[in-house]
This record gives sequence, C-alpha cells and structure tokens, in this order.
Amino acid sequence: MKRIALLALAALLLSGCAVVTVASTAVSVTAGAVGLAADAAIGTARITGKAVGAAADAVLPSDE
Repeated sequence: MKRIALLALAALLLSGCAVVTVASTAVSVTAGAVGLAADAAIGTARITGKAVGAAADAVLPSDE
C-alpha cells in the first residue's frame, strides 16, 4: 500500500519521462525478485530429485 502511495506521489511531482522511469525501475526490481525466487525453487527441486533418486537406488535391487 505504501508503494502505491509513493508511486502516486511521484507521478504527481515528476514529469512524464521520470514517472515512466520510476515505474519501469519498480517493475524491473519486482521481476528480478521473482526470477531469483524461481531459481531458488528450481534449485531446491533439483536437489530433492537427486536425493529421492539416490534413496531409490539404495533401496531397490540392482539389475546386475
């Protein structure tokens, strides 16, 4: 809610180009945070998958 108020105030105080720049920067920061969160989730899934595979290999009999 504070961000919206801040952006609205900035829109009133700044010229058109500056408002676009501020909004663009806010979107870029948010997109960057979402990208980092997605990378972390993918990394966690890969590690979990490797652990499950290793556990299955240890429990299941080999084909040899």
